[in-house]
Amino acid sequence: MSFSLLRAPLRRAAATGARSIPRAQFRSSYRHYSTPPPEAKSNNNLLIGLGAVAGIGGLSFYYYSSTRDAELKSGLQAAKVKANFVPTKEDYQKVYNKIAELLDEAGEYDDGSYGPLILRLAWHSSGTYDKETKTGGSNYATMRFQPESLHGANNGLNLARDLMEKVKSEFPWISYGDLWTLGGVAAIQEMQGPKVPWRAGRIDGVATDATPDGRLPDATQGADHLRNIFGRMGFNDQEIVALSGAHALGRCHTDRSGFVGPWTFSPTTLTNEYYKLLFNETTDYVLVQDKSFKKYAKAYAQDSELFFRDFASVVSRLFELGVPTQQWVTPEPWIMKSLEEQHEEKK
Repeated sequence: MSFSLLRAPLRRAAATGARSIPRAQFRSSYRHYSTPPPEAKSNNNLLIGLGAVAGIGGLSFYYYSSTRDAELKSGLQAAKVKANFVPTKEDYQKVYNKIAELLDEAGEYDDGSYGPLILRLAWHSSGTYDKETKTGGSNYATMRFQPESLHGANNGLNLARDLMEKVKSEFPWISYGDLWTLGGVAAIQEMQGPKVPWRAGRIDGVATDATPDGRLPDATQGADHLRNIFGRMGFNDQEIVALSGAHALGRCHTDRSGFVGPWTFSPTTLTNEYYKLLFNETTDYVLVQDKSFKKYAKAYAQDSELFFRDFASVVSRLFELGVPTQQWVTPEPWIMKSLEEQHEEKK
């Protein structure tokens, strides 16, 4: 994943053998990966979005005409057609289920799951937030537009966006910001991670809302860079280290980050193994070179429950960056049920 904190990914997996952790019945074992197709060019003038805003009567959805970008930015009235559908938690659960089913359709891609890729989409669409200018974040889903879609940190995410279009076509009422972040929640929970509180209410923006390049972490830079990047979002050292635990999932690709290989021996299962490997495999890592980062990394290596609790909390907060509080559908976040839980309930 390109929000890397590491100097290099795990290179010894093939040589040392599988120290994998059993997955649920939905997951497949280690597989090789294939390279995704080239980034498709988008046409900003053809944007059609469904925006979701919280109103007196509940959640209202609007159809935005893409030819009015300038008017939308200047506050002028955009062409809208109000729909009658007001989704409930159960409707969002259906979207979650569709995404969860999609994760297992990866075949020979990477390690047999689209989960890490979908989580990366949610992460990168949220991690552009700037607390000083109040711009970026998941609210407008601006990675749909160039040049943001072509930023180096987003290499390969055209595949994730294409996958989510399959879900969007079935549930056209959901905004892209809600769809992508709900996808991140589904990826974490379906890969045996913790429950991540999630709220609906993001709206679709326009091309002029897109963020500049350089807001996402660079894998080749050190601790000061990480503090600058994550500090701009509003995260402290402990939260930086907790967020880095997402590296337990997925692998690096030479056409994206310049590195290659999985981060852990079980790249489709979320555990605290990533932190253990920081200390057991090598010391060539930012998180164990920096004294403050090392303290938290060691704590997470020793306590899986602590990691899960802090990871769920900071990811939930990451996914909400940049979303005005008045847009939320409900005051309290929802906990979506995993496919495994729903299966058990039917027994």
